[in-house]
Amino acid sequence: PPRILTLEEPVLHMDHCIAFAVHGNPAPTLHWLHNGQVLRETEIIRMEFYQQGEVSEGCLLFNKPTHYNNGNYTIVATNQLGSANQTIKGHFLEKPFPAVSGLFSFRMQYTLQFLCVDSKAFSFQVSIAVGLAAFACVLLVILFIMINKYGRRSKFGMKG
Repeated sequence: PPRILTLEEPVLHMDHCIAFAVHGNPAPTLHWLHNGQVLRETEIIRMEFYQQGEVSEGCLLFNKPTHYNNGNYTIVATNQLGSANQTIKGHFLEKPFPAVSGLFSFRMQYTLQFLCVDSKAFSFQVSIAVGLAAFACVLLVILFIMINKYGRRSKFGMKG
């Protein structure tokens, strides 16, 4: 049956890496759990490993992980003779803004309400500015046509 030889805490190389080594014959299939849920590979999280004899060595790689990626990571190795698993804690970043109860919630609601009202006023101001700019452009075009049509002509037929 499979045996997990090593499972190391995340280390930053080019990407963050949770290094592992698993022994098993026949070669075990490997998959990961994040906080008890099956971990799907994405552009941000992927597993790379190579098989050398009966040992599979590799990394669970993280490309620029955030606080959402913090948690417990469990490697599960399974073959026809059994399975093995081991868990390690992965901590990448702190939450950017710790939640403050009550007052924070009230201030956030007030700010969002103010922004909604302010955005309506802003859109009205933008529409007035666009209307004035369009009016000015039309006025300049009419003025240009009038000057070309009724402008003074040279008495001697020479263009000045």
